[in-house]
Formats: sequence, C-alpha cells, structure tokens
Amino acid sequence: MREVDVIRAWKDPLYRSTLSAGELDRLPSHPSGLIELQEDQLKSVSGAALTTAQTCTEFSFHNFRRCCP
Repeated sequence: MREVDVIRAWKDPLYRSTLSAGELDRLPSHPSGLIELQEDQLKSVSGAALTTAQTCTEFSFHNFRRCCP
C-alpha cells in the first residue's frame, strides 16, 4: 500500500470502509495510537464548566471592545 493511501486510510473513515480485510490487516497502526476516554473522564476535562478568567468572560459576553480591563 502506498504511503498516501495509508495516510488517507488513517484520516478518512469512508475510504477506510472500502478497504478489503487483507488491506486493513496490512494497514500499519496510526502513530498517535488509539485513544479512548470514558464518559467521566470527558466530563472532568470539559472547559465549558469553568473558566480561569471570569472577568474576561463577562467582558466578552457584554461585547466590550477588549477582553480584560
């Protein structure tokens, strides 16, 4: 399999679904590896719940010209 096809298979799930079982077996694993997070882990890293600059968030919300005073 050509390098460009390997990269496309890593990035494009539609292309990957067209590959035969033999081609999928020969496909090297992605260099970043497999990453799976549990639901509680995703909730704990969510940035939506807390911000470190509340005043900047309030300034942005009220459409002030600059973020922080």
